[in-house]
Amino acid sequence: MPRDERERLIPTGTCWCGCGREVGLGKFFASGHDKTAEAAYMAVHHEASVARLLADTGYGPGSTETIRNAALNRGGWELCPRDCGYAGAPASITNHIRKHHQKEA
Repeated sequence: MPRDERERLIPTGTCWCGCGREVGLGKFFASGHDKTAEAAYMAVHHEASVARLLADTGYGPGSTETIRNAALNRGGWELCPRDCGYAGAPASITNHIRKHHQKEA
């Protein structure tokens, strides 16, 4: 299902990692618990391995599309405008430019 057609997620006031902790207004997770939930999901579904995740979802070796290209085409990622090959989310691009290209300006 395309990203814009999925149902909107609504915070419930309880941490979504399963710990039962109450969380603030508009939050899905207690601090750091998003990573706990991510690690638990990876353990359950992909042997706690990013390589297994990529292979299981069709982005492993020999696939027709890399996960990097999928992120660039459909995931909101961008290439660094300085043509260095770096790719990432817009905020990551900003940080990358500040750290690695500040002397070029």
